[in-house]
Amino acid sequence: MKLTNLKALNEARAAGKSVMLFSNVETGAETLSIDGQGSGDVDITLALREAATRAHNEDRGRLVEADGQRIFIQIFNPARRLVIVGAVHIAQPLVPMARLAGYKVTVIDPRGAWATPERFPDIEIDRRWPDEALEDIKPDSRTAVVTLTHDPKLDDPALTVALRSDAFYIGALGGRKTAGKRVERLTEEGFGQSDFARIRGPVGLDIGAISPAEIAVSIVGQITETLHKPERAAA
Repeated sequence: MKLTNLKALNEARAAGKSVMLFSNVETGAETLSIDGQGSGDVDITLALREAATRAHNEDRGRLVEADGQRIFIQIFNPARRLVIVGAVHIAQPLVPMARLAGYKVTVIDPRGAWATPERFPDIEIDRRWPDEALEDIKPDSRTAVVTLTHDPKLDDPALTVALRSDAFYIGALGGRKTAGKRVERLTEEGFGQSDFARIRGPVGLDIGAISPAEIAVSIVGQITETLHKPERAAA
């Protein structure tokens, strides 16, 4: 890798940006793309862009032969993030499961009795009000947001910020009756059917989960499905 590209790559990664390096394996030509904006000697054709999108979503590089070029696409994505609103019992098994799946986890809950290091060791705990915390976190296309408090005073502010973000997954605890009331409240905030369709509620895959650990499994499974098979998750 060229030194100029290496320096730009390191700076971009430190800033939490998504980076792709296109390298011609025969000529050594390179193009560095930061958050979709590239500059360099490799001509980024439509075929390469499509391949890069797939590589980006899969978090792994690939060799592409297109338009008479053999290009290796390297992916340098920032860590995927999971923001959990509500330091409840389900959150306790969900945190380690999500970490094993490669997520950087943050737990938000202003209730001091719930959000403690003893219950959530070695995890970032944010005790601010959920909307304030999420405004600072800035959910992006690599962020999942899950609300678990079952309390509209906490869940609704978080969902309001999440729905106005690029979060790839938004899940909310609660049955159909709870979801119906949530739709009524969020409608008053100016949201519509396309927004409500983004909310996975009841949260998690329908696997008959009962215990907190089983529900956590269903949530991680649904997040994974949405990440890698968005067309199936939306069906």
